[in-house]
Amino acid sequence: MERNRSDWATGFPPVEPRRARILILGTLPSAESIRQGQYYAHPRNAFWPIMGELFGAGRDLPYAARLRKLAAQGVMLWDVLQAAHRPGSLDAAIHPRRRTANDLPGLLARHPELETIAFNGGTAEALFRQHVTATCGPLFDGVALVRLPSTSPAHASRTFAQKLAAWRKALAPR
Repeated sequence: MERNRSDWATGFPPVEPRRARILILGTLPSAESIRQGQYYAHPRNAFWPIMGELFGAGRDLPYAARLRKLAAQGVMLWDVLQAAHRPGSLDAAIHPRRRTANDLPGLLARHPELETIAFNGGTAEALFRQHVTATCGPLFDGVALVRLPSTSPAHASRTFAQKLAAWRKALAPR
């Protein structure tokens, strides 16, 4: 069976500061993010406006400056999946057997100082539990696992203010 290459999505390397207290995990970059080569690039995605409110890393800054602001606050970005067969951008379109997880155990081993893993939506959490939990063992003992409302424009059941409040509560410095 021939595969449509345009239906395969491949993610990015992690945004990995030397010391990190928070790992924000998405599922897989959207088609627009892949096209632009930037995490959360869709203009209606609430991620960067939320990061602007929490860490001063809003869309008003160039992408590289946003990443530096997050790194300075000890925030890492990555996705649970490295690649997947996914027509379009919706998490619901990810093929259940045609996907590959990122090396999250390796990332966690490099960051024993990690305090929180924040899932950008329920699909990221479910995939993490399916692909990563069994292989990580004690790597995330003592790490808070927090599912947050998705910042995707497809997740419209909560307002921006509601999403921001949930993200603020979960990611506030301890």
